[in-house]
Amino acid sequence: MSTPGGLPGGLPGGLPGGLPERVTGLVRTLRTHGLRIGPGETIDAANVLAVLGLADRERARAGLAAALLHDEGQRAVFDPAFDLYFPLGVGAPDHVMSAEDIRASLRDRLADALAANDRAALARLAAEAVDALGRYGDSPATDGWSAHQTLDRLRPESLLARVRAAALGTGGGAGSGGGGFTDRLEADEIRRRIEDFRERVRTEARRRVAERRGTDQVARRGIAPPADRVDFLIAGRAQLAELRRTVHPLARKLATRMAARRRRAARGRIDLRRTLRRSLSTGGVPVRPVLRRRRPVRPEIVLLCDVSGSVAGFADFTMLLVRALSDQFSKVRVFAFVNRTDEVTRLVTSGAADPEGLSARILGEATVTGWHGSSDYGSALAEFAGRHRDAIGPRTSVFVLGDARTNGGDPNLDALRAIRDRARRVYWLNPEQPSAWGTGDSAALRYANVVPMHACRNVRQLSTLIARLLPV
Repeated sequence: MSTPGGLPGGLPGGLPGGLPERVTGLVRTLRTHGLRIGPGETIDAANVLAVLGLADRERARAGLAAALLHDEGQRAVFDPAFDLYFPLGVGAPDHVMSAEDIRASLRDRLADALAANDRAALARLAAEAVDALGRYGDSPATDGWSAHQTLDRLRPESLLARVRAAALGTGGGAGSGGGGFTDRLEADEIRRRIEDFRERVRTEARRRVAERRGTDQVARRGIAPPADRVDFLIAGRAQLAELRRTVHPLARKLATRMAARRRRAARGRIDLRRTLRRSLSTGGVPVRPVLRRRRPVRPEIVLLCDVSGSVAGFADFTMLLVRALSDQFSKVRVFAFVNRTDEVTRLVTSGAADPEGLSARILGEATVTGWHGSSDYGSALAEFAGRHRDAIGPRTSVFVLGDARTNGGDPNLDALRAIRDRARRVYWLNPEQPSAWGTGDSAALRYANVVPMHACRNVRQLSTLIARLLPV
């Protein structure tokens, strides 16, 4: 397996050969995944690479990251893309064992490498494992390499006890094996090494596929999107935790935008009638326009959130975000429902310190379910319009958060009309893509005929909608 240090002009599988092509390909891929990188930053990256060279790959990675990225969260997209455009090597690894032999012996060598934390050996073993265990398909059009298949056959996570015993035997571990605090730290360190090896396998599989399919195609489809572009409905626990960490920085950014909108609105709009009347003194020329100024009154916000099933992550994030923006409004009240509706403003306020447990607290302490645990939008809207009508006034903007799937029940459009007629504005934010609206038990299209409904599938769309729809 040759190394990228020489950078031959015609590498196999469509891998860009020259440094300029690699840098521009990397930048193009990062832009595809939503990172804002301008021409100046691209030139900086090329200059950084010209100074650092490729002799030390990790130093080149750090230099390009410093030139191209704006925050640490973008490393999750940058690192896999860097590994594709600046791979550790090309082609199959040298001296590859047969699949049967490597299956029998690879775990032994892997356990030794993990115990010694030998990073060079782990990189070699990842390449061998993908080549021997990760191959699938039997035709040029369908074959490739799978990290999932490799890890499923190798099962490195099952080596924890064996690696820990080897580390104790060689004096590499400080724990005594008695279950104390030091032992737990050592177990966590071994899990971190195993996870690092799993990531090396994923990187190696992507590199091998990129050589066959083309780097640009794999970079576009094979790299996970940044956290703000992950769909709420498919986000895992780790991604939701990452999203929650972005609540306060995003709230500060939105607050700045809203303050700018408020300043522009405070300047007022032209009063045409008074401007024309004043223009009579100047022969009909409107030299001095008259502005109609607004009274500086902060609006009230009400959130009505479906907290059931897969939409709970979307509702949780939006509740925490609006709560973080509470200084921008005169009043914020939050209501949650599954098939019954209850106010949870107090739980959201206190839950800001423990955002991960917010859903459990709402489901445990608020009355959001009745005789069953399925969503019933008709009953929930009717209860909100009846019991909590005091929350809605002429200055209130209501945001309904949910997928509008009624489980076959009555959508109760009259209840939504009653809320709309009493509030200043009502918007519906739906985490499903518009093509799914109206399919199956979805009443989204019927609700959309009553109030404006917007698709809101990820944090980027949510922040755009909030900046545009929230009143100032």
